Amino acid sequence: MDIGQVIAVAIDDKHRFSKRPVEKIRVLTGLGVEGDAHSGVTVKHRSRVRADPSQPNLRQVHLIHAELLDELADQGFDVDPADLGENITTRGVDLLGLPRGTVLKLGADVELEVTGLRNPCSQIDTFQPGLLKTVLGKGPNGELVRKTGVMTIVLKGGVVAPGDAVVVELPVPPLIPLGVG
Repeated sequence: MDIGQVIAVAIDDKHRFSKRPVEKIRVLTGLGVEGDAHSGVTVKHRSRVRADPSQPNLRQVHLIHAELLDELADQGFDVDPADLGENITTRGVDLLGLPRGTVLKLGADVELEVTGLRNPCSQIDTFQPGLLKTVLGKGPNGELVRKTGVMTIVLKGGVVAPGDAVVVELPVPPLIPLGVG
C-alpha cells in the first residue's frame, strides 16, 4: 500500500487545455468534479463525444504526478499544477505504474478507480512547443510510454484538498497494466 499526498486540485467549467487551481474540489460519485467540464456519466472529451456520445465516461477525474512536473522543469519547461489539465496533482504515488482497477483513496472520503492512462494530444505543443515529445517516452522494449497521468471514475464522492493523503489499494490479481483511458 503506497501513501502519497495531494499537492494541488483544479477545475474548469469549459473545455480548455489548462484548469484553474482552487483550494478544494468536490468530487461527485459516478460523475467527476463538481462544476468541471469533464464531469458526467457519459463521455465529455470532445473527440470521444463525436465518436459516440453514449459511451460511459471513464475520464471523470484526471490525476498527474508532481514528479512529472519536476522532470519537465529539469528539461527547461515551466509547467505548474493544473497546467496540463489535471484535476488532482499528487506526489509520492507511481500513478503510471498502477494496474487498471486500482482504487485511490483521497482524504477522508473520496475513492477513485483508475481506468487508464491519459493520452496526450497535439494541443500540448500549443501550450509549450516541444512538450509533446517530452511527455512521450520509450519503454525498455521500445514501447510508447505516456507520462501525462491517469484517468479515473468516482466510486465515492467527497472533498479533496491539497495536503490530503492518497492511499493506494491494488485490485485482486491478475493485475492488468494500464492502457489508454
